[in-house]
Amino acid sequence: MPGCFKKTWFALASFLSFVSFVLIVTAVAIPHWMSGKILCKTGVDLVNATDPELVKFIGELYYGLFRGWKVRQCGLGGRRSTFTVFPHMVKSLNSVLHVMILLFLFVAMALALVSMGFGILNTVRVPYLAVNGPGGICLWNVLSGSFVALAVTSFVAAVKFHHLTDRIANFQENVFQFVVVEERYEESFWICVASATPHAANLLVIAISQIPLPEPKTKIEEVHVTAEDIMY
Repeated sequence: MPGCFKKTWFALASFLSFVSFVLIVTAVAIPHWMSGKILCKTGVDLVNATDPELVKFIGELYYGLFRGWKVRQCGLGGRRSTFTVFPHMVKSLNSVLHVMILLFLFVAMALALVSMGFGILNTVRVPYLAVNGPGGICLWNVLSGSFVALAVTSFVAAVKFHHLTDRIANFQENVFQFVVVEERYEESFWICVASATPHAANLLVIAISQIPLPEPKTKIEEVHVTAEDIMY
């Protein structure tokens, strides 16, 4: 059985892995990865709008990994509509990259649970295999954090190099053309980024758990045996 000192740190490592799992699930579930302002270029060209009038043609856009919504402003008031990425919109996006982002996040979730499970295992007993021990916990945390980093990097690449926001803004728009004038990463994106922090903290936790503590020395009293004691 591990000592109380190691039990405490392994329990903390399990908790941090669970926190990372919850953060990833939250980031995937909430459709607030990106927001943007979209200008109705067709409406502006039709009425030859000047700078003060452009406000009437600027709408909003929010989206996540599965769904989102946008407000179209083409001079006649705002029209709100919702959309889903699967199964229709994914054909207009870079489907391979989008599926890779989801795959990276699902693998990161699974590895976070594996890390939590082995943390609990090390809390209750000393495992025989190295992959289940402290070294294994570090490995699962490094892998999970790496997959989170891959997902975040892939999403940024989709936004910057594959014009994800522009494609979503102009999805199924046959008459009007929209131009993205502002983009901003929202809370779900930053929650996903933050989900890698518990894994980095776990590496420190596991390192601390391996610090050998000095064992308390018991004072051995010398016993003097005399001839009288032997007679009795």
